[in-house]
This record gives sequence, structure tokens and C-alpha cells, in this order.
Amino acid sequence: MSYITVRGVDHYYEWITTSDRPGAEKPVMVFVHGWAGSARYWESTAQALKQEFDCLLYDLRGFGRSILPAPVPPEVTALGYELESYADDLALFLDALGLGEVYLNAHSAGASIAVFFLNRYPERVERAILTCNGIFEYNERAFAAFYQFGGYVVRFRPRWLGKIPGVDRLFMARFLHRPLPHAISQAFLEDFLIADYDTALGTIYTCVSKKAVEVMPGEFAQLQVPTLMVSGEYDQIIPAEMGRQAAALNPAIELIVMSNTGHFPMLEDAETYLQHVREFLQIPVSA
Repeated sequence: MSYITVRGVDHYYEWITTSDRPGAEKPVMVFVHGWAGSARYWESTAQALKQEFDCLLYDLRGFGRSILPAPVPPEVTALGYELESYADDLALFLDALGLGEVYLNAHSAGASIAVFFLNRYPERVERAILTCNGIFEYNERAFAAFYQFGGYVVRFRPRWLGKIPGVDRLFMARFLHRPLPHAISQAFLEDFLIADYDTALGTIYTCVSKKAVEVMPGEFAQLQVPTLMVSGEYDQIIPAEMGRQAAALNPAIELIVMSNTGHFPMLEDAETYLQHVREFLQIPVSA
């Protein structure tokens, strides 16, 4: 297990590659996970692309294996949970590893972080893939209800939930159109249960907020990096229409809506997802 300290937090990372010297001989693809998850769910995608890329997976601050120090120092608390702050984390993380230009593959809330990274550091990304992301419309009542429900879900996370048979399937049901193997669903549940409380709650408020609704259209509109947006046809978390609205703002964004998938198209239909990624990155399908 490898860690590197970024702004007072030990960030977990791992390379999936065929190279002896990752980052030196092949282009690097960095994977960014979504809310309350970890890099674990990107492993199969990285394995499929490791012949062409040195694939770099890491866990966002406060999630997965990037555990906050205890007690949390004031300077770490002061970083907050804004998407821009996590984008700056990524820039410093790449600096610490001595990496310059990379490819980005980001999912859900991680894709929102990636959008800010693309606009703050466009010279550092060759191409980007945003999976299950888009533009929300603000509804004060709906957002208030979401915060209330989200707060309850974050508070009620006893570790023993992960030991009850079938809970992983119930937990993932809203995210999926096609079921995933038990081991993958169980890993999702475990990551959710260990996510830092303040981080999990704080990122809910920054990812789904009036500010995000107001700011994200402009962020999508100014993207300069060639970007593939992949939406799931039956995604209940970030519906495909939100992806269409984002893609319509900028000709640099190519939109793919994957049929018969939900919020995790890269896992629900890995073969089709990889086909779209390879076409966008101009990798021969036979490679």
C-alpha cells in the first residue's frame, strides 16, 4: 500500500500498469472516484487499459483509505469540502509524484472535481472522460429534502450493517440498472461505512447545492480539453438528461448515453464502456 502526504492528509494511491517505471514510458491515466467511494471500483477499468496507460488510482481526502488524521488539525479542516479544493488536492498530488500532463477518467462527484481541475489546470490534461455527471436544476424544496435524507444516511452507518447478508444489494439498488457481483457491491458498502463523517456530509452540501447549480454550467462551457461524457440511460442519481444539458454547452464535449445502464456504466457494461473510451482515445480496438 502506497501513501503520499498532500496538505496534511496521507493519500492512498496505487499503480496498475505493465511498466517497471510508472509515469516514465507510457501516458498516465488518473482515475477519480465519486462520493463516499474509493478507487477500488476503478480497478477493473484500469486493468483493461494498462497496456496503453500507466493507470493511477487514488482515494480522495476523507474517503476510502485516505483517512484524515485524528484529531483533525485545524489546517486540514480549513481546506473545506468545495470541489475546487479537491481539484487543488489533485494538482498537488500529481506534483508530489512528479507527473505533468495526464489523462483523466472521473466519475460522479469525482467528475465534478475533474471539471474544476480541467479549467484550473488545462495544460495538465491531454483528454478527459467524465462518467455520470451533468448539470442540476435548483429546487429549494427538493434540495432541502435531499440534505435532510443525506444527513440521516451519513449519521446512521453502524459498521455491523456490512455483515448483514443482502444489505450490499439493497444499498446499491438505487445506483444500478444491472446487478453487480457481490464482492463489488460489498466493497461499495464498506467504503460508504468508513467514509469520514464530516467529509461525507460536507461534500453532499458542495456537490448538490445552489452554488454548484449556478457555477457548473459556466465551468462546462469553458472547458478546452477534449472531453468524453458518458451517461447511463437509467441513471437515477444523475440522469442522462443532465449530461445532455452539459454537453450542449460546449463542442469540446462528446456525449455518449449507454443503454441499459445506471450510475456505474463502466461496471454494468464494461465491454461497451471500454469500446467508447478506446474510440475516444483513438486506441485500436484490437490492441
